[in-house]
Amino acid sequence: MKTIYLAGGCFWGVQRFFDGIEGVVKTEVGYANGPGTAPSYEEVCAGSGHAETVRIDYDERVISLEKLLESYFLVIDPVSVNRQGNDWGIQYRTGIFYTEKEQIKEIERVYACEESKAGQPLAVIVEPLKSFFSAEEYHQKYLEKNPDGYCHIPKDYFSHK
Repeated sequence: MKTIYLAGGCFWGVQRFFDGIEGVVKTEVGYANGPGTAPSYEEVCAGSGHAETVRIDYDERVISLEKLLESYFLVIDPVSVNRQGNDWGIQYRTGIFYTEKEQIKEIERVYACEESKAGQPLAVIVEPLKSFFSAEEYHQKYLEKNPDGYCHIPKDYFSHK
């Protein structure tokens, strides 16, 4: 089992998207790489510096980190700074937060490919995970509980197994 943390704008849709990928064992939404202690959602929205992030536990025998990252780039605008869809602010920045140095080579390979496709520098931060705080329970699996909730990811992306 491996873990990667991906910030891709509003975490509701990112979680729903990755929950549908074969090999993803578990997801959890939370707040990553901000200062201090566990923030509330209200503090994050007020600019605490944390990124809305999804923790993804995956079985590397079923899906590679490379394939997960390629999927990630399908559902974000990688050149947009602090904005995805109608959501804007530092909490909506894009980022790949890794937990193992061995993940860096795969991340760099996919990143370079995506940057080449974009034809310009990406706004996706790549850095080690510094902190992750689980979001409030009502945010977990939000779009399963509220299927008509807002999401910057098209709903037909949620049935891609």
